[in-house]
Amino acid sequence: MSFGPSPAGFGAPPPPQAWPPPSDIEQALFEAKARDDWATYFEELAQCRLFFEIRKDRADAAPGKAPYAVFGYDPRVAGGRIWALYTEGMLPAPEPHRVFDWNFLEWFAKVWTPTDPPVIVINPGSPCEAFLPSAPPHSASWAQYGDRAPARDRSMRLRTLRIGAPRQGAVAHGLACGALLCVNNGSFWNGMAWHGTGYPDERKRLAEWWGITTREEWQGCLRDLIACEQRSPVWDFALGVRRAIARDFGGYVDAGYWRQAVANVIRANSEGSVTVTESGVTKTDPRPEPEVQARIEGVQRLIGRITRYEARMRADGVLDENQYVSSVDAWDLGRASKMARWGLGARYGTLQEAESAVLQAGRAAAQSYKSWQAFSAGYILGRCLHFDDEEFGDWYQDVVEAHRILMSEPGSPWLDIPFR
Repeated sequence: MSFGPSPAGFGAPPPPQAWPPPSDIEQALFEAKARDDWATYFEELAQCRLFFEIRKDRADAAPGKAPYAVFGYDPRVAGGRIWALYTEGMLPAPEPHRVFDWNFLEWFAKVWTPTDPPVIVINPGSPCEAFLPSAPPHSASWAQYGDRAPARDRSMRLRTLRIGAPRQGAVAHGLACGALLCVNNGSFWNGMAWHGTGYPDERKRLAEWWGITTREEWQGCLRDLIACEQRSPVWDFALGVRRAIARDFGGYVDAGYWRQAVANVIRANSEGSVTVTESGVTKTDPRPEPEVQARIEGVQRLIGRITRYEARMRADGVLDENQYVSSVDAWDLGRASKMARWGLGARYGTLQEAESAVLQAGRAAAQSYKSWQAFSAGYILGRCLHFDDEEFGDWYQDVVEAHRILMSEPGSPWLDIPFR
């Protein structure tokens, strides 16, 4: 049987130069359709996440259960009822009460029931649209491509939206601050109008990883990330002592001197003090020696971890020789760039709120660092101090590979967008 344009004759592809596809996915579908090569069309489609509108009230009332799909209408189809599916680049801008979930091609044939629409439409109204019969036995003609599809490629890669997303300017700069996470997760680095992995998954992500289940919690977390207050203050203390030494002594800081300086500062701050104000005299007692010594040893162990990570980053080309990480602000700011979008995907915020937060993250990053390389090194160190425990495993290896892609691959925002 044939696929593609509806029986009424709509949907004939325009000349190739007439339509700029939003991403590589739609480009491949468009070219296959233009050649009338439906085998390739469905092979490409079988690799994609296919998004469909769902009932938000059902998703909110019963998290974890399959929410009801929202079906559409198309006058080109007999009876008008269709099941509209979208590839990632074709999703509409997020709206407060309109949300989406996704699945792979073969799933739609397996869950179809006689009360569902008789036709599925891929990317309705676009030059890469296709009309599929949704009922068996005809659905087997296209579902087979999903059933026999090779393992879906979820390897890290740089993905860019060509249409409907910023690629230069302040918003693009703020989005690029989250590019390490985007490359690692295979999402569009410049996707401001964020749907992510669908409304249910975006809510689940924030609940499981961040404990966020309300708009207020999302707003508070986002504020803390932009203010760089979502990591250990001990990291800031240790790195701050090294920055002070570097300013005073010309750059290079011996690790032994750094450890001793930390001990001196901790002891000085633990001796107790007397403060006189208009309200009276405030006195603090000296800290017990065992407590002081324990703190010194803890921070000195942290210094050892930091120096070992930096040595590995030099060996892996993340840091140049004699360079060190000035701060881990990037760990919070990179996550802030994505948290803004995650909150939009979960409908805890609006597109305007998310864009404002992305801009703030970008401005803060430009104040803390001088280059994308320095920003990246700060992010990598923060991530590894938080997760890796000096195993140099996936938490380290994956982000270093994302760093290499962003520092070298044509079309990378880190090559095309000035850091300041």
